[in-house]
Amino acid sequence: MNSHHHSHDHHDFNRENNKKGLIIALLITVGILLLEFFGGLMTNSLALLSDSGHMLSDASSLALSLIAIWFAAKPASPNKTYGFYRFEILAALFNGVTLFVIAGFIIWEAVQRFFNPPTVASGSMMLIASIGLFANLLSAWVLMRKGDVKHNVNVRSAYLHVIGDALGSVGAIAAGFIMWLFDWYIADPIISILVTLLILKGAWGVLKHSIHILMEGTPVTIDQNEVKKALKSIEGVKDVHDLHIWTITSGLDSLSCHILIEDHHDSQKVLQAAIHMIEEKFKILHTTIQIETSQIHHGKMKV
Repeated sequence: MNSHHHSHDHHDFNRENNKKGLIIALLITVGILLLEFFGGLMTNSLALLSDSGHMLSDASSLALSLIAIWFAAKPASPNKTYGFYRFEILAALFNGVTLFVIAGFIIWEAVQRFFNPPTVASGSMMLIASIGLFANLLSAWVLMRKGDVKHNVNVRSAYLHVIGDALGSVGAIAAGFIMWLFDWYIADPIISILVTLLILKGAWGVLKHSIHILMEGTPVTIDQNEVKKALKSIEGVKDVHDLHIWTITSGLDSLSCHILIEDHHDSQKVLQAAIHMIEEKFKILHTTIQIETSQIHHGKMKV
């Protein structure tokens, strides 16, 4: 009575592309990280140093996202029946948390600088930040072209780190320009804080989405009531219960349910219709369906 239906080809193709995008972005990021860090020390700019801090978290998050993709490719085992797909979600969660930690450090340092803004070599700072910006935009473009930024929460968390960096570079350029024009050195910490707040907005989205998946939440693109209604519309179906829809990893959703049918109906026909409908209408390929007649009785489920 149960049906399992799998399709992994598309997933594997996506994973290869995601991997390529992440590797290129990682190489670009590490190069710019070193440039900004030493540049920040030379020019005494917090905006540059904070940006290299982001870059470090970016390099780590890109590396972690790569490790997660490698883990996810490992086959399922009797001990891990879903394989290691969830590692991608854990990586995204960790990336979201690190963005918050880094933001905290930058805001703390910026507040200290408010009261006694140090002199900054604004010309060199703008030059280094411009190189950083170009590299970040290149990384972001590579991830957009190669990776699945829209649907893969792991790749999206890495992409947000890179976009956060691009904003950091824009902020550093703006701060450098203001300081160069007006010798207004307080611009450095002010812009650092503004950039940090923008980064936190993206980080919050990734955290929320990762936690939702880890809590076995229904995928945001699917309405559970719609699924129930669609299954009930199949000829011979009396009721649908114990319906669960969850995400294993980005782009891989699962569904399980019990379908109560009229006793005289062909259970296999109903099962085939249900599998087909879920696949066509809701794009869920991993289904487990239990067909029941009025003779089947089981205890009440906890969830």
